[in-house]
Amino acid sequence: MDRLDDLDQLAELVRRQDQELYVRWSHGPVADGVGGGEQTQTSRDGLTGVPLPGLSANPLRPEPWWGDRSIRLWVARRLYDYCHMRELRGAGTFPWVFVGERCGRGPDNEPLVQCRRPIARVGEKALHEAELVIQEQHSDEWGPLHRTDQADQ
Repeated sequence: MDRLDDLDQLAELVRRQDQELYVRWSHGPVADGVGGGEQTQTSRDGLTGVPLPGLSANPLRPEPWWGDRSIRLWVARRLYDYCHMRELRGAGTFPWVFVGERCGRGPDNEPLVQCRRPIARVGEKALHEAELVIQEQHSDEWGPLHRTDQADQ
């Protein structure tokens, strides 16, 4: 699998891609059952442990309401939203980008997706750049989507 070493590479990929791209934080496509014979592509609900009929992932294509705003900012936010997953899921967790097809919604209303083709792993430099882009927004009311962080406030 290729590596996207900087945020501009990811933004350019999203800009020129006709197919639906998603980002997922996990131990990678093989661990998620992509390309495996009998293993299915599933996630689990963190509260109940119920298997979900697809991979929890986030779309990378900007929504129409985003207009002509920066795609770089959009993808930075998509990466930053779930940066806590590395800590939560442990060593070896990283974001990777894939072409996929929605197959449902999870209990947190997140898209559940079947991976059609892995594209690339997102590199450390791109993650650092995403964090800097978010910090440049100077918002005290915004951060990663991590429940325990929100519960502590």
